[in-house]
Amino acid sequence: MALGTATAPYELRFDAGRICLDLLSTTHPEERLDSVDVLRAWITGSGLVPADTALAHADATWPAAFRELRGQIDRLVRGWPGSGARAYDFALARVNDLARTAPPAPRAVRGSDGELVRQLDGPPGCPALLAAVARDAVDLVTDPVARAALRQCEGDNCPIVYLDTSRGRRRRWCSSEVCGNRERVARHRRRAALTRA
Repeated sequence: MALGTATAPYELRFDAGRICLDLLSTTHPEERLDSVDVLRAWITGSGLVPADTALAHADATWPAAFRELRGQIDRLVRGWPGSGARAYDFALARVNDLARTAPPAPRAVRGSDGELVRQLDGPPGCPALLAAVARDAVDLVTDPVARAALRQCEGDNCPIVYLDTSRGRRRRWCSSEVCGNRERVARHRRRAALTRA
């Protein structure tokens, strides 16, 4: 996915290649999940729920729960066993615990045009949505091919971790449009400055 559709004062990104990694991206360049409205936009933008799913029942406890899960996933993705086994084991236990809950139940229904569309069986609860993200994290850390494709963005001060599915596994940036473009602009400016000097 490309950049999210959320508007200022926040911009959400969905280009890390996995929902759990997109959740990690919500810390850059600053905390994004600081309100229920932003979390609703992230939940919809990430594809956890169909675009027309009502999330009016989300309350102020939801952002804290998603931030807590984000921290545990970050430990699993960045801190492989051996580099702090206690923290890693705690994160693993917590993610496994959250993954136990059944994720939102999808169903196929006829849309207004007669085509089949995905809808949820009812309003999704926070535990069900957390479970969907936690299950994605479990799938990621237990898949050796996916783990081998994890990369840290090479952009200046960019902490985003993404799944490199590019041909030849040579992707350098979390997003060519964001960090890649910044790097190309900086390179151009350096060359222009050398030419002037």
